[in-house]
Amino acid sequence: MGPYSEAHANPQGAGDARPTALQMIRDESLEGKLVDKVIVITGATSGIGLETARALSVTGATMFLTARDIKMAENSLTGILEPGRVSLVEMDNASFTSVRKAAVTILAESRNRVNILVANAGVMGIQDLKLTEDGYEIHFATNHLGHFLLFQLLKSALLESSTNNFRSRVVLVASSAHRALILNESDNYNFVKGGYHYGLAYANSKLANVYMANELDRRYGLKGLHATSLNPGGIATNISRYVGREFVDQLMSNEKLVKFFKSPEQGAATTVVAAVGKEWEDKGGKYLEDCEEAERGEDDNDVFGVGWVRQTYDQENEGRLWKDSLKMVGVDEDM
Repeated sequence: MGPYSEAHANPQGAGDARPTALQMIRDESLEGKLVDKVIVITGATSGIGLETARALSVTGATMFLTARDIKMAENSLTGILEPGRVSLVEMDNASFTSVRKAAVTILAESRNRVNILVANAGVMGIQDLKLTEDGYEIHFATNHLGHFLLFQLLKSALLESSTNNFRSRVVLVASSAHRALILNESDNYNFVKGGYHYGLAYANSKLANVYMANELDRRYGLKGLHATSLNPGGIATNISRYVGREFVDQLMSNEKLVKFFKSPEQGAATTVVAAVGKEWEDKGGKYLEDCEEAERGEDDNDVFGVGWVRQTYDQENEGRLWKDSLKMVGVDEDM
């Protein structure tokens, strides 16, 4: 049991005694301590992405925050943006062209330095099967492939920025929804065989997040680049805007479930621990929740369940997804 276990043992709902992202920064004594580091965060406009950016900004690091809608981002990030230190980069995770353009901007403005990449942007609840301009299912493309491509484009900078005193890190914001299924077959990432449901598509993309982190750490951990994935917990944010009011109301009427819900500030805490926590300075390849490495859970396919399950760690499927993803985003692994 870790230092935050007691607070999570008896949850009382959003805003209870469970730690916030900013509290994690203070507990790690990192205020103003990362002024020479570069952090990239995707989807920082709202929800846990916004709170992740707010907390990590306190470290003094140079930050590049990606957003699909720059105007909206400027409004929501008032007080966080800081010319020359915390800046916005336009990027649509669902568009490979947009991701490539954003990577060029980040590398140019950071002078090829990136220490931490937080893959936070996401979408859920698209009711009908929808393909992106690149031809991929929207959840899989936005939540996984866009981040996979961005990592590949920033990979050299992450590797070169890693030092013995500060290893580079990649953080994938996944979900307990990954517990619901095994990864789709290589010829069915787009649900071409039928059976599309937005819940399954979301779970498939979140399992892909977990597998990307596991395989990334396996491939690059010995080179000073580590990766972790995490479950931020249940948070009422606008990522649920597509699932409908009735579904959200049904969840919120479940008193037992609502006790486990977190505020966005609390939901971002595990992301911050993964990104800058001393415990994860030189290790990775693990799935985190509630600010710590997840314990073994029940193999019950419960999307709201806790702990890791049989499919959370699967070296064969992790390797398969990595190779398939390289082909889908059109990247040479040795680039």
